[in-house]
Parts: sequence; structure tokens; C-alpha cells
Amino acid sequence: MEIVVAGHLCLDIIPNWQAGSLASIKPGAMIQVQGLKFSTGGAVSNTGIALKRLGFAPRLMACTGDDHLGSIVRSILRREGVNPDRIASVEGATTSYTIVLNPPGTDRAFIHYPGTNDTFAADAVDLRGLEPGVFHLGYPPLMRELYIAEGINLEAIFRRAKQGGWITSLDMALPDPHSEAGQAPWRRILARVLPQVDFFLPSLDEILFMLDQDTFYAVQSGSRSIDAELLDGLSGELLDMGAGAVGLKLGDQGLFLRTGAGIGGRLGEKWANRQLLSPIFQVDVQGTTGAGDTTIAGFLAGVALGMDPAEVVTLANGVGACCVETLSAIEGIPSLQEVQARIQRGWRRVLPTIPHPGWRAAQDGVLYGPMDQGEW
Repeated sequence: MEIVVAGHLCLDIIPNWQAGSLASIKPGAMIQVQGLKFSTGGAVSNTGIALKRLGFAPRLMACTGDDHLGSIVRSILRREGVNPDRIASVEGATTSYTIVLNPPGTDRAFIHYPGTNDTFAADAVDLRGLEPGVFHLGYPPLMRELYIAEGINLEAIFRRAKQGGWITSLDMALPDPHSEAGQAPWRRILARVLPQVDFFLPSLDEILFMLDQDTFYAVQSGSRSIDAELLDGLSGELLDMGAGAVGLKLGDQGLFLRTGAGIGGRLGEKWANRQLLSPIFQVDVQGTTGAGDTTIAGFLAGVALGMDPAEVVTLANGVGACCVETLSAIEGIPSLQEVQARIQRGWRRVLPTIPHPGWRAAQDGVLYGPMDQGEW
């Protein structure tokens, strides 16, 4: 099945930070690191290359500049066996880049320049001549043309894909709250776009910021805990907006999936009215860069292969777990067969600590909610 990954693409510059923390960054201070890695970053690269390593042949659609950074991006993609022929080169523009600060023992922070990602609009996606399969777009909050005018370009992209027979998927990113993107009317943008989206796959933080900032800041400060009731409320609201299915990435708490009735008509009744929580797999975490994007790669792979929802979220967790075993976003991604074999050998899961009363654990390691209507 054809898989297209579109949207945000940049060059990640990743210092190998072995000691200290983000608190070490102070005026006049010097922080010694142990080398530097260049890696393509963003949803197009992380999800796309992960799919390639899993054994697929994804088509990538993005924008870079015609500069040295753009040349590095293309050389990395070619080295990974991914053809960059559908990535546009914008004359005289600067390729987007991100400096990834990933000290041990804490979540990462980013210094980001949007560059050519801000020029990516509806005409950057051309699906003509391709056999409809899975279409995924990532990080519209980091791409100006996709969130201005209440998301008119974003809606146009997904409407065209949906009308063309593609299974559609959308991932988000957490914008700077003080930026133009952070002030965008995300509730109205989502209400406009989600009726064209089969799989909406944001992180919990991202969707809380967009729909309920009071709760977002309460969770960030620790004054509000995460529980199944919160996840059900958010996912129910997103389904009511028109999404076919909602997958919430929960970090070390796993992957939550809730689907509506309508998606069963597109993907089969096994997808209708599901409520699942897939715990993460036990690994030695080296870095979290790309964890969400590679989890989505596993999710899209499962969808493309026709797996049932429990198998899809399990594969998604498996691919994401392989990612965090290395420092870079995609270095640790093996073949699909290797991930599946590791799961089948009884790869140990880490049960979530969030309260989930009424949920049932099954032999496959997935938790099934009280509203789940699947057969298991």
C-alpha cells in the first residue's frame, strides 16, 4: 500500500550531552558535550525514514532551501534509501533547522528556526498519479501556511486526500505559547480539519494546549493528574468534531486509542467503537528524540498491513520503544520482522500508573476500556 508522509522537515543538530541538565545553561557558562550528530528531523524525516527501515517505500513531501543545510538533508535521505524527488527546493531560502538539547535524565528542549516550513501550503502536496493508500501529515503548528486563516490550507490538503480515497492521518506539535502559532485558534482549526481526518494522533500535551489550556498548565505543574476520565473526555470531544479515530501519545504511559462508529465503514467493523490503552515496552532509554514520530510510523505500518487495532497500537509502541534505545530519532529502528519477533518473544511491558478503573487486561498486553466494543 502506498504511504505518503508530508509536512515538517528540518535538519536536527544534536549535541551528545552526557552530564548536567538544562539548568546548566546560564549566561557565561560553558557546557562540554561529547560530539555532535546531524540528523534529519521533523515528521517527514522521522516517520518517513522509520517506515523505510521497517520495509516500506514512503513518498515524502516537504520543502527545503537550496542551501548547504538542504543538501545535507537530501544526502541523509539518500543514505537511508529514501528518494527525495518530491521534496521541493525553494530558491534563495534557508532550510529549517532545530538544535536538540537532550541532557540525561530529562525531556528534551529545542531551539528551532522554521525556514522553508513556513512556505509549505496546499500546493506542496501533489497526490496525482499515486495509488491511494495512507496519507500522513505532521506538525502543522510549526508551519505557518497551515495554521493561518484558521487552517484553510490544512483543510484543503486533507479534503483533497480524503476525496481521492486516501486513509488520512494527522499529527501535531506543541507550539511556543507566545508565538503566532501558540495564539492560533486551534479549536476552530481542528473543527474545520478533523472531519477529513481518519486518524488524529497528537500527544496529550499538544491536544490539551489546543483545547483546554487550564488543564494543560495544571498537568504541567503537577496539580492535575492524568486519568482515563481525562483521556475519554478529550477523545470524545475530538470524535464529536469529526475525527474517525483519536490516538493520544502518552509518553511513558503508553498509547491511548479511541474510535468512533464511522471509521468502521472505511476500515472494517473491527475499527468501530474501540477504546484501548497500549502500555509501553521495557527498554533502556538513551534519548527521546523522534519517539512520537516513530511510534506513528509503527501505527501507519500496522494500518497499511490491515492489522486490527490492538495489533496496530502494539506495533506502534514497539517501534517507538526501539527508537528511544538510541540517541537519534531513527538509528534504532530495525526491520518490521525484528520488531514483531521481539514482541512475539514476550517483550515485557510497563503497566501505566494512570488510574483506569473498569479497564481489562488481555493476554496481548493491551488494556481494553469499558466502552470497547471489539471482540477479544
